[in-house]
Formats: sequence, structure tokens, C-alpha cells
Amino acid sequence: MAAVVATNLKRGQCINYKGETGIVLGLEHRTPGKGNALIMATIRSFQTGKTKDIRFASSDKVEIVNSERQKLEFSYADQTGYHFMDLTTYDTISFNDEMMADTKDILTDGLEVEVLYVDGKPVTIEPPSNVELVVTESAPGVKGDTATAATKEATLETGLIIQVPLFINPGDKIKVSSEDKKYVGRV
Repeated sequence: MAAVVATNLKRGQCINYKGETGIVLGLEHRTPGKGNALIMATIRSFQTGKTKDIRFASSDKVEIVNSERQKLEFSYADQTGYHFMDLTTYDTISFNDEMMADTKDILTDGLEVEVLYVDGKPVTIEPPSNVELVVTESAPGVKGDTATAATKEATLETGLIIQVPLFINPGDKIKVSSEDKKYVGRV
């Protein structure tokens, strides 16, 4: 593991800080009117899954953890787990329910995801920022009820239930944000 000065941190790097391993989600360099510059880093812990802000002095050393990213394509799910295909070797790689907790309700056949490995162990699965899903069920919209940004419930092909605008009908293909599972737009 290499140590770098906090000013050289980059978004997406994996670090070890006070015995906890995490990924840098965001960085902000701050230079107050008086005093030394500091770096505010938003870090998501792999152990707890929680996000926290950490303040580093510009001269602080931070330990970088060896990490590697791999693109996989979702194949299928069964009672033994979620199965992905490695796009270079065509090997099948499987993950359990615990690993898939945040992404299992947006997975469709052929969806490409990026798996982050730290020290050879998978720690997070990152789907694309938006995924395209088909609406399977939704109540009909009420004509003329558009004075406000009215929404209704819709069930998607994966079983995910989200709020969508009134004009969305069953069979429509929509974009859903994979981060907060909200409607983004029509496809």
C-alpha cells in the first residue's frame, strides 16, 4: 500500500483511514482566509456502507489501497445467487444477496456493471448511472390532472415500484437513476 499526500487524492480511489477501508466519492479543496488549506473528502466505508466526510490537512498522508475494476455483464439470478459473465474471459462469476443488496432491483439481462475489487475481494457493484426499464403495471392517468407535478405508482419489469409522471403507461420504457431509484425520463 502506498501513501500519498491528501492533496493528490482522486475521486474513485480506495483508501485506508484509521483502520477502515473506503472509496473516495468526492473531494473539495478549501482555502480559508487564514490558516492552511484543507481537503474535505466524502468517503463510503466498505465495512459499514455508511458515507462520512473527513477533513485532511493538505500535508496529511493517506494510505492508498490496491484496487482493481472489472466489467461484468448480468446473466441471470437463481436461488444460489446472481450470476455475471466476465466480458474478456467469458467466465461466470457469482455474487450473493448481501453483495447485491443495492442493485438487485435494477438488474436486467445484459446490463453491464463495474465490480470494484480491493485486495482481490469484491466490495462494491456499480451499475451505470441510469438504467432503462419497462413499466409492467401503472394506474391510468387522470386527464386534466397536470396543474402540478403529479405522479403515480408504477411497477417495473424487475419488481421495483417507483413514482412516475401521469402520462407513463404500461409497456413504456423509462430511465431510472440507479443511485436513488427515481424516474429520470422516457426512452
